[in-house]
Amino acid sequence: MASLLENDPISTSLNIMRRLPPSKIEQNLAGLLQLSPSSTDELLQRIDQPLTSSKSSRSYLLSDYNRDGDSYRNPWTNQYEPDIEDGFKPSSALRELEVSFNEIFDSYRDLYYEGGVSSVYLWDLDDSTPTLGWAGCFLIMKEVTEDTHVKKGSWNSIHVVECNEGKGEAEYKLTTTIMVSMDTDGLLLGATNLAGSMTRQATSKGKVERGDEDHVKNVGKMIEDMEIDMRSNMDGLYLQKTAEVVSKVRGVRVGGVGKEHVEKLNEKVKGMNTK
Repeated sequence: MASLLENDPISTSLNIMRRLPPSKIEQNLAGLLQLSPSSTDELLQRIDQPLTSSKSSRSYLLSDYNRDGDSYRNPWTNQYEPDIEDGFKPSSALRELEVSFNEIFDSYRDLYYEGGVSSVYLWDLDDSTPTLGWAGCFLIMKEVTEDTHVKKGSWNSIHVVECNEGKGEAEYKLTTTIMVSMDTDGLLLGATNLAGSMTRQATSKGKVERGDEDHVKNVGKMIEDMEIDMRSNMDGLYLQKTAEVVSKVRGVRVGGVGKEHVEKLNEKVKGMNTK
């Protein structure tokens, strides 16, 4: 494997990650970085990892998009924790848009997910004209609390948007990755691990006659439509296939426990991001 990484470390590493269990992304990525340390920065940018939350009074998500060294920028205060000098921050004009996005996206998260944590981070694409080109990531993490059927689980939505603005119109490019993981109670229903990820891309154009207000509207609708579509696809790809396999394996169990197990599993995953 080491010789393969030496020839083409990036593409080889990405191919390896696509074939390894999604539930062990962090562990597998750490192993690849040890084999090819020179590829660390690019692999961290191209391989999405499960999100983690800060311990601040108002939680925010930690990711490579708000990291500078060992510090992370708080989207609510625009300060790095721990504090550092000259940490990367968006321009003043873009910071105003970032604040608006965080407030709106927080309401979106509360409405659709009924819990969890969200964060939005923006950065300038062109230093000479910061208001005409920007990009950002829109993050949501929702963890499943332990109950009768589920030990632990999480839903991670990572939306990366690139915006190029012209005369009264903007073009948006969206890349979305959704990661789901769930472990069921091994004692009551038998141990089952459901884990998977899905990535989709989309482009859209919209008017920006009212500046930031239109950006919020255009990007918000784009992300909402993408999540609805991906949730439907993930239901067919992962949940229904899981139901088919589990029902065959456990269909003979007394009292229809196998069927109940699948139904509860489906309910939990569907309920992670919609009422």
